Amino acid sequence: MNALAATNRNFMKAARILGLDSKIEKSLLIPFREIKVECTIPKDDGTLVSYVGFRVQHDNARGPMKGGIRYHPEVDPDEVNALAQLMTWKTAVADIPYGGAKGGIGCSPKDLSTSELERLTRVFTQKIHDLIGVNADVPAPDMGTNAQTMAWILDEYSKFHGYSPAVVTGKPIGGRNRRGVVYATEALLAEHGKSIKGLTFAIQGFGNVGSWAAKLIHERGGKVVAVSDITGAVKNPNGINILDLLQHKDATGKLADFSGADAMDPNDLLTHDCDVLIPCALGGVLNRENAGDVKAKFIIEAANHPTDPEADEILSKKGVTILPDIYANAGGVTVSYFEWVQNIQGFMWDEEKVNQELKRYMTKAFHNIKGLCKSHNCDLRMGAFTLGVNRVARLLF
Repeated sequence: MNALAATNRNFMKAARILGLDSKIEKSLLIPFREIKVECTIPKDDGTLVSYVGFRVQHDNARGPMKGGIRYHPEVDPDEVNALAQLMTWKTAVADIPYGGAKGGIGCSPKDLSTSELERLTRVFTQKIHDLIGVNADVPAPDMGTNAQTMAWILDEYSKFHGYSPAVVTGKPIGGRNRRGVVYATEALLAEHGKSIKGLTFAIQGFGNVGSWAAKLIHERGGKVVAVSDITGAVKNPNGINILDLLQHKDATGKLADFSGADAMDPNDLLTHDCDVLIPCALGGVLNRENAGDVKAKFIIEAANHPTDPEADEILSKKGVTILPDIYANAGGVTVSYFEWVQNIQGFMWDEEKVNQELKRYMTKAFHNIKGLCKSHNCDLRMGAFTLGVNRVARLLF
């Protein structure tokens, strides 16, 4: 099942639980605006190459639309549409005043030079600058993009509209705070009378989100027993020294040949023996083929849509607790909101205040989700979806 079908299915289940009118259901499913643009740039060798860029603006009932821009070969309208819709529910679950959007360009960033990426980003911004803005749609980094990408967008946008630092978040000075996944994990484990210390963790994906999660879990006394990314996978039943692994990856660019752990098949990571599994990479990695072999008791969805609905049902029957993506990875957009607020006010917070506020938002959201789980007798995913959908739908009545 593709990401859009799965997201629509979860939305429809939540709509039925809430008893929404069919007209409101339809209104909530149809995006506010879909944008598709052609981006042609000269390559470094002088040849011209064209890419297709997308921006889906899903809903603005609760505030400016918010969502990342990803550079990936598999970016397509259905995926961008699904992720834009997820952002609408995610921002509502976190209770921050945004709607949902998502964008991307179908390209392979590793095959482009820095100057080619800059030209592509600037052309994309030229095509959409009238449709984004501080109070309209605020992009952020996503897969294949980073703080530098946001700086290029800000600079290009400012040529048309004047200096507007709040038009994007995840910029070089602010960066992205990745503690949200760990705060969400702590909230879930506390509900079960557990803490990170002493538990074993397997982490799929060792990029921005995965490496931060691993580092913070390691600092809190958790034992990371397996890690994978696109370069390979490593395991150590006694726990991997994450700081050493980070140094190794910085030096070599890969996980392989790390002396503090044994190599393993990356495909085995999701079914590795651990207490907590954290998928931090692509969507759809947990499916009906592998869900039955998952050994973790808890799954923290740090990636977007890592669990197919079929896998959801299998894991639920096994008694596995899944912390859904629209809550588990909402820390990124919450900190983006803090950055946006600071840019608008021209008043900077220190890191301690950012962390303190993030923990407060993540903890409060978890308790709100649990409240709806009890009211509607449903799992955490439906608790989160009903919370998010209801907060948007009630503005349409």
